[in-house]
Amino acid sequence: MSYTGILIETEGGNLKETNFGVLTAAGAQSDGTIIAFLTQAPSDEAREALATYGARKIVHITVDDADLSGSPDLMARALAAAIEKYSLDALLGLASAQGRDIFARLAAFMDLPLVSDCLSVNLAERTAVKSHFSGKTFATIKISARVLLGTIRPNAVDAVEAPVETSVESYSAEVQDPGLLKVLEVQKESTDKMDLTEAGVIVTGGRPIAAAENYKILEECARLLGGTIGASRAAVDAGFAPHSLQVGQTGKTVSPRLYIGCGLSGSVQHFAGMKTSKVIVAINTDKDAPIFEKCDYGIIGDLFEVVPVLTEVLKEKI
Repeated sequence: MSYTGILIETEGGNLKETNFGVLTAAGAQSDGTIIAFLTQAPSDEAREALATYGARKIVHITVDDADLSGSPDLMARALAAAIEKYSLDALLGLASAQGRDIFARLAAFMDLPLVSDCLSVNLAERTAVKSHFSGKTFATIKISARVLLGTIRPNAVDAVEAPVETSVESYSAEVQDPGLLKVLEVQKESTDKMDLTEAGVIVTGGRPIAAAENYKILEECARLLGGTIGASRAAVDAGFAPHSLQVGQTGKTVSPRLYIGCGLSGSVQHFAGMKTSKVIVAINTDKDAPIFEKCDYGIIGDLFEVVPVLTEVLKEKI
């Protein structure tokens, strides 16, 4: 019997939806037991959701008289103790800012290799698939270490329900904080927009958006689709959008279910950041724009005419 751990992330006290894709990835090619690790006591809703996606055991991991959220090094050591306690063959998590930080520290502490930002994993074969060279090629990596450590790109794997009976327990790790780093405060941008890397739908505007206020056109459409907006580097450099919205090689890498590019040329640098989107829709007035060679659906037209029509249709349907 194999045992796979999943580090579950929360946002505002609620489970991130992208956790479920990681659970699906873990259970797809494995008949072992999946154990979900949380740093906060799971609510009834969280227990039900995790069981729905295949977690047979839910563990609330703690350290006596310590706040795990205040020290990524302590969190890494607590996870290392949990790996030994539960005889884990693999530990997976999200390739988020938090996940990348904690898993890198964990790999260094345990002297294990780490496969970060995976598009998929096969635990039975102990392999992982990663994007390389700005998305031009994909590599299948074989992991021979005793414990497979990996983070999976949010939305890279579609979540599929796999209901199981689950149990809940607490585990207090007997570890010490090395005191190398302490998080005093987390300051987030004051916005109600969804994190780009977590979004299932993204509507992105390029330089033809022409002004920051014109993003309202895209925002309304994105809201109706249950998503958020993004921006190209050209739009960010022109001052139309903040860097936090930039998609591409020098911005964020995303894998939404639906990516709508409005006024994007389709540069290699931008495509590298959204190539793994499930469905790509392009809107551009230039019929020869490179993006039309890379999209699933293309609309030759002005974004200021096409997007409002799409928005009105969505209003009628929703």
